Amino acid sequence: MNKLYYSPEFLNDLDEIWEYIFESLQNPAAAQNTVNDILDSLEKLQDFSEMGPPLSSVTEIETDYRFLVCGNYLVFYRVKGEDVYIDRILYGRRDYLRILFGNPFEKPTK
Repeated sequence: MNKLYYSPEFLNDLDEIWEYIFESLQNPAAAQNTVNDILDSLEKLQDFSEMGPPLSSVTEIETDYRFLVCGNYLVFYRVKGEDVYIDRILYGRRDYLRILFGNPFEKPTK
């Protein structure tokens, strides 16, 4: 069984999702259900760490990230042996590549 490690960024992202649905959409039940569904999906990584496809299969960026679709959200994680590092969860319509990697096409300034 794999061990799951949640990054501070992931935990912050999850809090923001809960707060947005709870406060902005004023739907406490949906906020709790969404977070529970996400966490339930992630528990499956304990037994099936490679169930999410490699991020490099959908982009030209070489990375060891894998991703899972959880409703409207994408969870980005890495597998190192029997350890699974869950790094971020982002709304699927956001520019997640820029959030994860910055602008890979931007020229460095001197």
